[in-house]
Amino acid sequence: MGLRERKKHQTRLALIDAGFELFLAQGYEATTVDQIAAAVDVSPRTFFRYFGSKEELALDFTVEYEELIGCALAARPDDEPPITALARAFREFIHGMETNASEDTERFLRHRRVIDANPVLLCTSFARMADVEKKLTTEIARRQGIDPGTDPRPRLLVALIAAAVRVGFECSVDGDHYLDSLVANVERTLDLVEAALGPGWDQLSLGSSGQVATKASSPG
Repeated sequence: MGLRERKKHQTRLALIDAGFELFLAQGYEATTVDQIAAAVDVSPRTFFRYFGSKEELALDFTVEYEELIGCALAARPDDEPPITALARAFREFIHGMETNASEDTERFLRHRRVIDANPVLLCTSFARMADVEKKLTTEIARRQGIDPGTDPRPRLLVALIAAAVRVGFECSVDGDHYLDSLVANVERTLDLVEAALGPGWDQLSLGSSGQVATKASSPG
């Protein structure tokens, strides 16, 4: 980054950190944009250059999540089995968190505490994650050369992998080794899904009657 971009990035992170400190201290609903801006010593007008609302600030992580997962999947070889490409993309995201530990980890923990405690934010977060899954579904369908509107396999695969990651995040962790435990949990749940969707899963297709059928093997 150049100096200007670096300063903008620092201001953005400062607003996020101030917002979550206030959310945790006095509650999300009680916190105002004016309070967040004042905590960083900027004007509300400056706040709105970075975020459209305090909700947008609270859910900012979903934007980065979408970018990182989308880029990681797009970088996988086109001839890689869909489940392998998707699982490895999520693993790359998780290990990226592990690499960017310390301050980023603490920021992530604050985000989770605030969102888990606020039903409105939680619902909006799920809706945004669903949008991310739709985009991943489109990419998987492209790789398979099928229409996700008529063939449920891409959507089902993305939903299963995303659910595995979600369950991994929800498993109990060692407080003294939080990030290591979190990564290990996600790795384990991804391994379980990959094992469940064994070889041949991507060879399943829908017959003319709508029933699941296995593609016939080539003779010999």
